[in-house]
Amino acid sequence: MAETRLAFKAGRAFRRGSTNFVDPDPTKGAILLQNGEDGLLHFIWKNRSNNDVEEDLILFPGDATFAKVEQSAWGRTYVLKFSSSDQRHFFWMQDANGSRDEEFVGNVNRLLADPSIVPIWYSEGYNPNSQAAGPSTSTSAPAASSSQAPGSYQATPEELARIRQIVTSLGARGGAPAAEPEPEILLTDVLTPANLRPLFRSNPELVQSLFPHLPPDLPSPPNVETLERIVQSPQFRAAVRNLDMALRTGLLGGLVRTLGLPEEAGTGVEPFLRALQDQARREEGGGDRMETD
Repeated sequence: MAETRLAFKAGRAFRRGSTNFVDPDPTKGAILLQNGEDGLLHFIWKNRSNNDVEEDLILFPGDATFAKVEQSAWGRTYVLKFSSSDQRHFFWMQDANGSRDEEFVGNVNRLLADPSIVPIWYSEGYNPNSQAAGPSTSTSAPAASSSQAPGSYQATPEELARIRQIVTSLGARGGAPAAEPEPEILLTDVLTPANLRPLFRSNPELVQSLFPHLPPDLPSPPNVETLERIVQSPQFRAAVRNLDMALRTGLLGGLVRTLGLPEEAGTGVEPFLRALQDQARREEGGGDRMETD
């Protein structure tokens, strides 16, 4: 099964005839980098309106870079270029907030250099560049590539179910802000060691239910101390961050339906948390009715 390592909103841009100008296509899209079933890295452009994959490029380590088009008046136009050919593929960032552009570009370039690299994300509020960005006309001249961090994966239904169980439990006990998410809330704001640690200790049944979804080489039998070490680990924080990023692409609608959530729950972190809360209330209400009948 293909593993999505990175996904973010981006449209395509096309060269204007034989000139050096490129024009942005308004179609809503997303760039995905996947480790395919063939063992190779795939650079994919997906149409977010119909969910069709319209470009699927196989990339070999070190053969391509993703670079800003410096001549772009907007500053948010990028080119995928190859060392082995003259191919050029142009894209423009579609997220309304451009503060994370450089982070995504760094992720892309690290994966292009080494598809097996472990995801790393900046801490919230950190921006490597203070340069502003705005809307685009652009030229296709090559630009220096950026290199910062790798990307995201496609969360499995089991992983989403695990997150749902934790968030639902937290919300039911008032232990996390999931009940009324703030604008721009992050999953890393909800799934913190400080929130999860008391939850594990007051609900030992969670230990047994969570361990089947964790790596098989963990200590056995499962215990609270092991879970506490896991939620404090960089790997867990990266996984939560990656799911957060995947939700923000708006491409998880089909996946969250497997959890019984509406498709709009896959369009962002706040809709995801609200849908979990609504589902928990329905289930809790149904349980109460069954007991009183």
